[in-house]
Amino acid sequence: QGIGNKEWREVSPLQLEVSCMPFDPQLFHPLSRSLKFGRTEVIENTLNPEFVRKFILDYFFEERQNLRFDLRMEKPMAGIPGKKCGNIIVKAEEMGNCRESVMMQFCGNKLDKKDFFGKSDPFLVFYRSNEDGTFTICHKTEVVKNTLNPVWQAFKIPVRALCNGDYDRTIKIECYDWERDGSHDFIGEFTTSYRELSRGQSQFNVYEVSVCVFTCVHVSSVPFYIWLCCSIIVPCYYCPIIYHYCTCFPGNPAQPTSLHYMSPYQMNAYAMALKAVGEIIQDYDSDKMFPALGFGAKLPPDGRVSHEFALNGNPQNPYCAGIDGVMEAYYQSLKSVCLYGPTNFSPVINHVARYAASVNDGSQYFVLLIITDGVISDMAQTKESIVNASCLPMSIIIVGVGPAEFDAMIELDGDEVRISSRGRYAERDIVQFVPFRDYIDRTGNHILSMARLAKDVLAEIPDQFLSYMRTRGIKPLPTPPPYTPPGYPVQSPDGHPLNTPPGHPLQTQI
Repeated sequence: QGIGNKEWREVSPLQLEVSCMPFDPQLFHPLSRSLKFGRTEVIENTLNPEFVRKFILDYFFEERQNLRFDLRMEKPMAGIPGKKCGNIIVKAEEMGNCRESVMMQFCGNKLDKKDFFGKSDPFLVFYRSNEDGTFTICHKTEVVKNTLNPVWQAFKIPVRALCNGDYDRTIKIECYDWERDGSHDFIGEFTTSYRELSRGQSQFNVYEVSVCVFTCVHVSSVPFYIWLCCSIIVPCYYCPIIYHYCTCFPGNPAQPTSLHYMSPYQMNAYAMALKAVGEIIQDYDSDKMFPALGFGAKLPPDGRVSHEFALNGNPQNPYCAGIDGVMEAYYQSLKSVCLYGPTNFSPVINHVARYAASVNDGSQYFVLLIITDGVISDMAQTKESIVNASCLPMSIIIVGVGPAEFDAMIELDGDEVRISSRGRYAERDIVQFVPFRDYIDRTGNHILSMARLAKDVLAEIPDQFLSYMRTRGIKPLPTPPPYTPPGYPVQSPDGHPLNTPPGHPLQTQI
């Protein structure tokens, strides 16, 4: 959060691109007050704007960061209340660490004449290629009026906005004849790369149909602030995180003194811990179906003691739909089982480890959340289970609730001393333990308590995930195709709608 409090946090800057698909012009009124981050430029005479201005946000894996987009338009007459007004499309890409900027200037020679009366009014549009093969607008030049031999003004642009620090990434440049009504006429296009552009004015930077001469000069850029540390985090791998939830069952839930007590006015500590962590991490799971297990209870009908049972009562299919489904299964299980000790961790750790052991290609990563208020009864077996699991694609989060002493949990965390069993050390640190009582807001603000808890318990997951992938040489999987809303024209990798033939290609003149 800054140098002032000496707290180091992993930050990953993301660039957000905003565009809109067809909508009816209407003024959007904000529903509540929010912190204004920035605004796009105004684009006139179009219902399908692609905004050039981008927004750089710090992305934190362990926090829920809500964003609101207000679209404002002017219209002579009021719109119809409740009418669908179209869609806002937001694309995000993790930004590189490149701090360079570049100064460029372009000119054209003998451009195509598009206006019947007079010459063309040309301008250039620059597109950066994305990881999924699509193109994102990153710059527009000014319009040079009534000429076929334009000289556009020099401009400065960050290299990471142009190619995200990848010097060989394709850059597409399109030339248009400006029209007042927004229906700009396409003149031509060509592709190049920053590596080619950086050669400066030369024969390599001359292109047909519009002969553009490029002059590239490196300009040192001074960042407004210093990134403390940067990390590539989970989403770029497109690897589903399989989330398991386990809880132990001490005390009578019908008594207000029980940590499982179901008050009609507020959630108990178990429910708050589950909701705080689950609501964030569930967005990284592909199908949002979570197995939820309990341990430390007598099960109906024979009273058999179990340390590994399905909260939904279905051992063949313990999966619950979303965190809300897990919460419902937890509440229902409190009505059907008889809570019983001792507190054994090893059975549930081994349960998840069996699933993780079957996946070694990096396609899945497992996160086990254990919520408990008791002292571990099988410490030796638990340490052995953790050591065995440290070579598997899984992490373990332990949340301690209640007033008990959790000294043994701190030993399992392994931040100070790497956990070992029978002389064998864990391959990597996979356990994160926090006592919930340290995060309870004194004013009774449970939402703030849950946010603080989630922030700390999830902070180590990205590093644990990456340490497993890196030690095994597992590379990111191919980027999935971009989402296209219904009714929005599907685009080919070159950025043209598939139902519209692309403009005539431009050949490179050497």
